Amino acid sequence: MATPYVLVLYYSRHGKTAEMAKLIARGIESAGLEARLRTVPEVSPVSEATAPAVPDDGAVYCTLDDIKHCSGLVLGSPTRFGNMAAPLKYFLDTTSNLWLTGALIDKPASVFTSTSSLHGGQETTLTSMMTPLMHHGMVIVGLPYSEAGLSTTSSGGTPYGATHWAGPNGDHELSKEEIGLCKAQGARMATLAKRLSGADE
Repeated sequence: MATPYVLVLYYSRHGKTAEMAKLIARGIESAGLEARLRTVPEVSPVSEATAPAVPDDGAVYCTLDDIKHCSGLVLGSPTRFGNMAAPLKYFLDTTSNLWLTGALIDKPASVFTSTSSLHGGQETTLTSMMTPLMHHGMVIVGLPYSEAGLSTTSSGGTPYGATHWAGPNGDHELSKEEIGLCKAQGARMATLAKRLSGADE
């Protein structure tokens, strides 16, 4: 039997969402499950494929098998006009066969995002990512207010998922609360993935 893992699938343009993904992965592994980091290629209005088969750096590109066999999924994207970025949406649009076969039903899923402005659509971006996951029958996992960082943060952090306020030039470092909430989200996902899959029995 394959080793269970939580897939952390993200798109990052300037590196902040990727930084969050790594923190979430640390939280997953602190709770005893493997974290598998994956990304998606850019999309272009030109219809010819231009991306290399393997990225020059960072996480490798996600495959449908990565999603199919995961015990849980954490989805991350920067905000684009209050919505997830096009490369991530484009990839999710290719998952119809997983929907048809019910491959993701009853698996836990959660979401995270970063924005350049403090009120730049963090929560609407998170809910935009939840919608296709709910169509797949996944169990949406948020962040409970037992996480003290939700009540003390003056930057990112929502009960819908971890967030980061990157600033207009992307020069804000992740705050102590943002870091803590990313790790907490990962740990909660691992705990619930083990529970829902029966791996902790």
